Amino acid sequence: MPLTRESLRKLEHRDEFIRRHIGPDDGDIAVMLETLGMKSLGELIEKAIPASILSGRPLNLGEARSEQEVLDSLRGFAGRNRVFRSMIGMGYPDCHVPSVILRNILEDPGWYTAYTPYQPEISQGRLEALLNFQTMVMDLTGMEIANASLLDEGTAAAEAMALCLSVTKGDGRTFFVSEDCHPQTIEVLRTRAEPIGVEIVAGDHRGDPLAKKPFGLLLQYPATCGEIFDYAGLAREAREAGALVVVAADLLSLLLLTPPGEFGADVVVGSSQRFGVPLGFGGPSAAYFATLEKYKRAMPGRIVGASIDAAGEPALRLALQTREQHIRRERATSNICTAQVLLAVMAGMYAVHHGPEGLRRIAQRVHRLASLLAAGLESLGHTLRSGAFFDTIAVEAGAAGAGSAGGAGEIHRRAREKGINLRPLGPDAVGVALDETTRREDVVDLWEIFSPGAGAGLSLEALEAEAGDRIPEGLRRTSPYLTHAVFNSCQSETEMLRYMNRLREKDVSLARSMIPLGSCTMKLNATSEMLPVTWAGFSGIHPFAPVDQAEGYLGLIRELEGMLSEVTGFEGISLQPNSGAQGEYTGLLVIRKFHESRGEGFRSICLIPSSAHGTNPASAVMADLDVVVVDCDKGGNIDVDDLRAKAEKHAEKLAALMITYPSTHGVFEEAVTEICEIIHRNGGQVYMDGANLNAMVGLCLPGEFGPDVSHLNLHKTFSIPHGGGGPGVGPIGVRAHLAPYLPRHGLRPEAGPETGISAVSSAPWGSAGVLPISWAYISMMGGEGLKKASQVAILSANYIARRLAPHFEVLYKGLNGLVAHECIVDVRPLKETAGVEVEDVAKRLMDFGFHAPTMSFPVPGTLMIEPTESESKEELDRFCEAMICIREEIREIEAGKSGREDNVLKNAPHTAADIAADEWSHPYSREKAVFPLPWVRRNKYWPPVKRVNNPYGDRNLVCSCLPIESYAEV
Repeated sequence: MPLTRESLRKLEHRDEFIRRHIGPDDGDIAVMLETLGMKSLGELIEKAIPASILSGRPLNLGEARSEQEVLDSLRGFAGRNRVFRSMIGMGYPDCHVPSVILRNILEDPGWYTAYTPYQPEISQGRLEALLNFQTMVMDLTGMEIANASLLDEGTAAAEAMALCLSVTKGDGRTFFVSEDCHPQTIEVLRTRAEPIGVEIVAGDHRGDPLAKKPFGLLLQYPATCGEIFDYAGLAREAREAGALVVVAADLLSLLLLTPPGEFGADVVVGSSQRFGVPLGFGGPSAAYFATLEKYKRAMPGRIVGASIDAAGEPALRLALQTREQHIRRERATSNICTAQVLLAVMAGMYAVHHGPEGLRRIAQRVHRLASLLAAGLESLGHTLRSGAFFDTIAVEAGAAGAGSAGGAGEIHRRAREKGINLRPLGPDAVGVALDETTRREDVVDLWEIFSPGAGAGLSLEALEAEAGDRIPEGLRRTSPYLTHAVFNSCQSETEMLRYMNRLREKDVSLARSMIPLGSCTMKLNATSEMLPVTWAGFSGIHPFAPVDQAEGYLGLIRELEGMLSEVTGFEGISLQPNSGAQGEYTGLLVIRKFHESRGEGFRSICLIPSSAHGTNPASAVMADLDVVVVDCDKGGNIDVDDLRAKAEKHAEKLAALMITYPSTHGVFEEAVTEICEIIHRNGGQVYMDGANLNAMVGLCLPGEFGPDVSHLNLHKTFSIPHGGGGPGVGPIGVRAHLAPYLPRHGLRPEAGPETGISAVSSAPWGSAGVLPISWAYISMMGGEGLKKASQVAILSANYIARRLAPHFEVLYKGLNGLVAHECIVDVRPLKETAGVEVEDVAKRLMDFGFHAPTMSFPVPGTLMIEPTESESKEELDRFCEAMICIREEIREIEAGKSGREDNVLKNAPHTAADIAADEWSHPYSREKAVFPLPWVRRNKYWPPVKRVNNPYGDRNLVCSCLPIESYAEV
């Protein structure tokens, strides 16, 4: 056989990854198409998607590349980054990731492929890990309640500002920010404050911060340049003036410093990154948010709380309806529905691994080295800006310094020659931040850097005997912390390993079975995509390292932006938003800026369909837009007549329309192009929620058929894992006329256009550390592979819809009776015929080993099912068999063969304790309870708890680790 290009390509297995990523093989695809009465994927797509939006242009992404090729290319990117010892600080200290956590959490698909714990019975492991995180935060900050993480320190501070505004209920619109806060935090605060009419006053907190009668204050502890201030007096004055105090605190420092809760803070925020999470060029890492219990219902994000299950046993769940943005919509104070769960789990486990004594030793060592550094510099004639610090010092670099030798510029040059990055503080000062990774040798290097020739003559041993601590006596911590048993029983690796494994085994993740959640795209997160995340060339770069040290990252970022532009048809891309909700908000700010640039800043009306994700109206309100709801018709589509009437009525002030496409109801709306034209004709812009882009990649180009801006969920469509509710990346794509307004970053001119909106995330490129995943996915799939993935996602959803149609009504259908990449089955009629609710079906699926589909969204009493292209036909069939079996169990109730109150659905899920009990009082057999179909035996998943009692948990709120018996005593 002659060795042609095509035959060589086959021998190289360049399409191998596509075959592994897409679950059904060609034979399975043929059978599934036959079930639908079709002959090809092309025929299916032509019948499912309106011809008006189908793109005939193939994606110009090149051929699919092999896994080894892609890994080699990523090694090249990582190699172009230069990993220096980072002493920049600014809220991004380096740290050691304990190997046991690196291998068994960050690199374990049992942890990183799990979904948000909205079904608590099959999420008990993750919930316990998050409860540990909350307890750690509460203990270290001295606050009464904490949530289960936010996105980053800057946005957490912005959420704190919003809480202060909502609970003070005064007329004041001024928020004071100490100029000693991290500069990126101040910028994000300004971004979030401007649309809602809040004035940010940045100044010296030692002056008169209450002069303008602010509703709140933000203080950094320790300050961005390291100084430790005593804020107790200011906190008292603020309380008397009716203002709330927010403190952005370094968690490690709180092992040695008086916690903010003890000197009067109302809210404490910050980052947990230094608790065992790599730098990753700025993210992802988990922010924390803690406050007083009286503000618990105003707190953003998720809260894990304790409750009991149906047997009265302790069980955990998300408390206080923490998905409130889906309930309150335009009345929500935040659009937060994403956290950083995987990173919060790592940070909490870091505390479990080290225990209170181990953490204190780390903090003491870091502070001791900083004290030694300071003592040495002072002995060399250098002047420090402050004598009180934890791990960071600012050194004067002017003529007063005996070894200044050319000032700050020369100091930085000498540091870089030794492979060290210091923080620029202008021409006359240099910042030095030490951390867990700092060695004694680094201190000696720093002396030599600041005083060439003289520094080498200092004796570490002599200074150690002389140098004292630099924490003021009145600010030393005396209160206990991390006293719960979990933080004091896993210091051996054996126990730590077993503890993490016990928690992982309690949960359902993609490593166990299909997670068929609508609008969530829980697809394969391939191992080759994940490997580079932990390489030092990606994980070890500080977000504000000199740009010439991040050439690999910048190259990868530019390539990924180009890939996403090609996939969407949008001319401009910003990777800065670090969640889908952040992407929504950013897109609306870009639209707002565009209108202002045209002298039309008065445009303030945002039309939103009644079926929209709850984050959409919440984002609109945060962008200071007035929400007008557009009706949907009986088919679940936008009511075009109602849209036209409202667009024309509000034409003078129309700013935007927010739509989800394919729609939240799981169909391709035929009128989408007309809908966009109506909005444009009336002066508005179209924002498209990209949660469902999984159905369009390679088939349709949003940038061509009407929308002006869209966010893209890299953590869904482009294979970044969900991580149990984060990490996420929600970049936006825009048409050319909006590109000048994409986010910039005050500390990184390369991050965005000079004319753009100010930063929406603390780091210039958001969660850059996980971008190699999406670059790898797109590269290994190529244009044709991405197209086939979308085709098979649509095929799988329609295959499930067709198989379930004789048993459940499929609520909404589009062209030719087909759905998009997800389908909604209606459970509401079963309440009347059998007393069965949608929750009963969801919990019964757990007995089959499946996570439930999206429950009661967008329509109460329904299940929204999305299989994705990654699930095999065998797995799809198992899921369908489980659903059909459940329908047969419901028919038994309808026929009177099974009682309406005591049946397998009402009692689901069934635990091992149920089956092992001496007594069995139910009218059905134990075998039917736990082995409803023969294949369940082969890989039985045992739910660790019975159905969780949510109302009990909200009446008896417990959000921290307590002795397990105390839950039963509440």
